[in-house]
Amino acid sequence: MVAWQLLIHIIPESLVLNVVFLNLVVDQNGDSIALTRAKEKIMSETVEIQIENHIATINLNRPDKKNAVDMEMFEAITSAALTIHEDSNIRAVVLSGNGSDFCAGIDIGVFAGRDADSALGDLMDPMTQSGANFFQNAALCWRDLPVPVIAALHGSCFGAGFQIAMGADLRYAAPNVRMSIMEIKWGLIPDMGITVTVPGTCAADKVRELGYTGKVIDSVEAMAADLVTDVVEDPLDTAISIANEIAAKSPDAIRAMKALFNNAWTGEVNALLRYEAELQLGVMAGENQKEAALANLQSRVPVFKDSDF
Repeated sequence: MVAWQLLIHIIPESLVLNVVFLNLVVDQNGDSIALTRAKEKIMSETVEIQIENHIATINLNRPDKKNAVDMEMFEAITSAALTIHEDSNIRAVVLSGNGSDFCAGIDIGVFAGRDADSALGDLMDPMTQSGANFFQNAALCWRDLPVPVIAALHGSCFGAGFQIAMGADLRYAAPNVRMSIMEIKWGLIPDMGITVTVPGTCAADKVRELGYTGKVIDSVEAMAADLVTDVVEDPLDTAISIANEIAAKSPDAIRAMKALFNNAWTGEVNALLRYEAELQLGVMAGENQKEAALANLQSRVPVFKDSDF
């Protein structure tokens, strides 16, 4: 085996972006590439990634700024999601923030010293297959991953942080969490995919109230509004525990289920029913479904293969 380095980068034309280096292993003839399966830690200055036992743990890492999102973190978030997307070994993702807060919003420095009509304007153009722009992708990249993403929330979860959290499949919050759609404070609208991530989770009138007022709510109100899955003493520990449960299930079925749920609240009835059937046929054709059934019949722990679903 020969060790190589892969450069992953994002290329909005108006910015020169950092790259994330991933340690890869390539066979001698160059036909196959696989991430090393030993405990692996990939770190950038603003986002940490650790991959172990089929679980990717992502930590937002600007604790001195309450993990406020600057341009470097926007870039690193997208690079982290791309890393996960390309690794079929990963079966679940845990998303959290280092320090006292999950994410206090966008760093106002993003808007300083820029020509809003050019540089920022360019970044508002679609850049992904789903149509998300540079900023929206920091939230939608978690929804677009083929595996479940579990967010562990604590402290401030404001503005961009709120919207990034809503991109996750599940959100476990600490009792001290505070949440707000805070964009109105700056005379802005929430524009990081909230129209895609919130429907099916929170009542429309509650989202309107939070958006129109910029009100900061605590964990009790967040739970009542269905913005979080549960309030727990240690959200990171809970998120990791749930991720481990998910990782032990058939990866084909989990990926198909996420694809199904992503479309469940937005499509037409006939199309959704057909989509269910098509996904199920695909799952049943795979070896992992057969292994799940056989393991149950034999009262043993299933051994699943990495999913190409």
